[in-house]
Amino acid sequence: MAATTTNATMLQQSFLQQCPSLSAFPHSPPSISLPPSSSSRFCVKFSVNACCQTSPSPLNVVNGNADLRPTARAEIRLGLPSKGRMASDTLELLKDCQLSVRQVNPRQYVAQIPQISDLEVWFQRPKDIVRKLLSGDLDLGIVGFDTLSEYGQDSEDLVIVHNALDYGQCHLSIAIPKYGIFENINSLKELAEMPQWTADRPLRVATGFTYLGPKFFRENGLEHVTFSTADGALEAAPAMGIADAILDLVSSGTTLKENNLKEIEGGVVLQSQAVLVASRKSLVNRKGVLDTTHEILERFEAHLRAEGQFTVVANMRGSSAQEVAERILSQSSLSGLQGPTISPVFCKKDGKVSADYYAICICVPKKDLYTSVKQLRAIGGSGVLVSPLTYIFDEETPRWCELLTKLGL
Repeated sequence: MAATTTNATMLQQSFLQQCPSLSAFPHSPPSISLPPSSSSRFCVKFSVNACCQTSPSPLNVVNGNADLRPTARAEIRLGLPSKGRMASDTLELLKDCQLSVRQVNPRQYVAQIPQISDLEVWFQRPKDIVRKLLSGDLDLGIVGFDTLSEYGQDSEDLVIVHNALDYGQCHLSIAIPKYGIFENINSLKELAEMPQWTADRPLRVATGFTYLGPKFFRENGLEHVTFSTADGALEAAPAMGIADAILDLVSSGTTLKENNLKEIEGGVVLQSQAVLVASRKSLVNRKGVLDTTHEILERFEAHLRAEGQFTVVANMRGSSAQEVAERILSQSSLSGLQGPTISPVFCKKDGKVSADYYAICICVPKKDLYTSVKQLRAIGGSGVLVSPLTYIFDEETPRWCELLTKLGL
């Protein structure tokens, strides 16, 4: 019995060495029990009690070697950012689309969206979302376009489903000091033509974007460039003398100004915001992924299209719907999405039912709301009611058609 226990312990340690990520779980390591047997060949099964609380996964061990081939999974996995502003904004978007995430324990890395069956939400670092989409451990994910570009590295297996979720806006840009030899340098062309950069003394760029950075400089003809990473704020690197320039994400630009740095013309590598991305293999091969993607995309599109739009309803006296329509369409801001909806308002006078008024319904952007109301009243509108729109569903979202084209479906 003691020998069996020793073998089990050794096998457990061997498995943890082959799967080091399991030792980081805030739970006990996998337990292994071996039946007493004198045979040198044995097969055991055990389960990992991890934070995801999924059903136990059988693992075959033959002659002391663990078979680490992944088993097929039925659930669809959506990766979401685990921390920061991107994480909170993503949860807010899902909530606005009636896809609230239910997380029983905030320390757990897995959650559900009850409105979509067989969908698991996994909270990960953005760069790990991209990596796990490539490895097949995730099917869908929401990350910044900058992260997708840096860690996806133009992989054909990553398909952008929605490229503008309207939050997380920033841009990846080169910044140089405002002083010294850079004082009169205001463009990428001028930076490249500076005589200081040679093979022995290259331009030193501090950045965390070790794929996009070299690619951008190479495509723009800058040969003598070296790249380094720096812990903490990159903005301090030029002042400390460890870099000549930085390549970093910029939102408002305030931090650059406060550190005497400036952006230059032609120095923007890419514009970024949150995007919905999917694994091409999952979309094509895994059951249910395409249908789930369609539902999520439609909800996103309907909500984002309605954002900033208002429904305006008013009554207007007129001789006919045609005559009322002509008056409305004579005003530039009253055309609505496809045109006004005009319906007769029936009332009873002296025992007779007649339609002296017509109800007008149009959609108006927030920025044009007051102007539209003024124009509507000027042509006879009264009793004007205004309410915000929640969703606008099209017959079919154009992005869905684009996705099917990308997949060749």
